[in-house]
Amino acid sequence: MSARPARKRRRTRTTLGIVILLATVLLGWGALSLNRAAFDGKAALQSVERMVSFGPRPPGSEAHRRTQSYITQELEAAGLTVVQDPFTANTPAGPVSMNNIIGRIAGRKERVLMLAAHYDTKVMNDFRFLGANDGGSGTGLLLSLAPVLANLDNDHSIWLVFLDGEEAFEEWSDTDSLYGSRHLVARLAQSGLLSKIGAFVLVDMIGDSSLDIRRDTNSTPWLTDLVWGVARRLGYSRNFSNSSMTILDDHLPFVQAGVPSVVLIDLNYGWGNRFWHTPQDTLDKLSAESFSKVGHVLLEVVAELDRE
Repeated sequence: MSARPARKRRRTRTTLGIVILLATVLLGWGALSLNRAAFDGKAALQSVERMVSFGPRPPGSEAHRRTQSYITQELEAAGLTVVQDPFTANTPAGPVSMNNIIGRIAGRKERVLMLAAHYDTKVMNDFRFLGANDGGSGTGLLLSLAPVLANLDNDHSIWLVFLDGEEAFEEWSDTDSLYGSRHLVARLAQSGLLSKIGAFVLVDMIGDSSLDIRRDTNSTPWLTDLVWGVARRLGYSRNFSNSSMTILDDHLPFVQAGVPSVVLIDLNYGWGNRFWHTPQDTLDKLSAESFSKVGHVLLEVVAELDRE
């Protein structure tokens, strides 16, 4: 008689264990789905619309200053701790005041996950360049993700980094470009914080209504694979192509400093990239759906990195 109840108890424990495991998995996926559901690409598009309304945003302009204030206000409203990183860049146009803006979400660990974008626009003397996609889209996406990320219960700290001075003043070179990211890497290295960055994810030109993001050969392979794996799992393989190209962007100083880094960028902006750095880089070329897709991928990537 005693043997039968014992076997029954063992089966009960086994069944209970399986139920708990399945519940844990389902709750985990449910939490991720809730995070995605909490994010709407329309909010990102609205943020870009606000920035574009300021006008062109080259460093030193009034629109540039208004954009800095807007970024700061939005981050504070989302409950993030905002750190200003002002510096003077030596450019072909002379010394120029710039400022990286960092919104911090504290975690239980010292390890930091960085999501970054640049907010400046290139100086264009021949036409009015609004940079809705180039500079605007990445910034708008991170601002709209801020309140969602602030409500997560992450082990790792999350920093939303808004970089200044990505664009060249004259011709792109090692010294005339990436002013904000080069400055920030040097500052983090000096403070000892650089070694605490677990991953750096850069978004740039990701609002194109015909979204076509390709792998970058300069990015860290394992982190690229993680991002593309998430995109495939979410059903966005059409928008995250397996073809590759070499990208020069704000992730490079971090890559060169040994930080795992990846850039998400669509350099097929209009047929043959014909809208890039032209007066046609305007709000009507962007879509909330593209913002939603990239936002969903970022939320899942943060969740996967946080489990490591």
